[in-house]
Amino acid sequence: MVVDLDEAFEHIEEFWSPHVAGELNGQHVKLARVEGTFDWHHHEDADELFLVHEGELTIRFRDREDVHLSAGQFHVVPAGVDHQPVADEECRLMLFEPADTLNTGNVESERTVEDENRLESGE
Repeated sequence: MVVDLDEAFEHIEEFWSPHVAGELNGQHVKLARVEGTFDWHHHEDADELFLVHEGELTIRFRDREDVHLSAGQFHVVPAGVDHQPVADEECRLMLFEPADTLNTGNVESERTVEDENRLESGE
């Protein structure tokens, strides 16, 4: 399956609602449109890769300097590290993380997505 990222993002309507675009080696490749401030959280046993496709993203940390990402840049948040993604304007992200990883990690909130949407073939 070939995924055209620009086209795929057009099928994602809600902010902070990740869609599974692919799978490999027990990992999900997720796409998300984000804007505003997300919940503070961590993933106890999973690293999480944030790759900015379009826009800008800041990842806040409690115990280290914030990371600022622009289109074409990525950062890996190590397992167990509290972080808070923030996008002042719409940002389009690709995420890589283990398939069973909840988007809100150790926190349950109204933004927790347990049954992730999947992009359909050809989207």
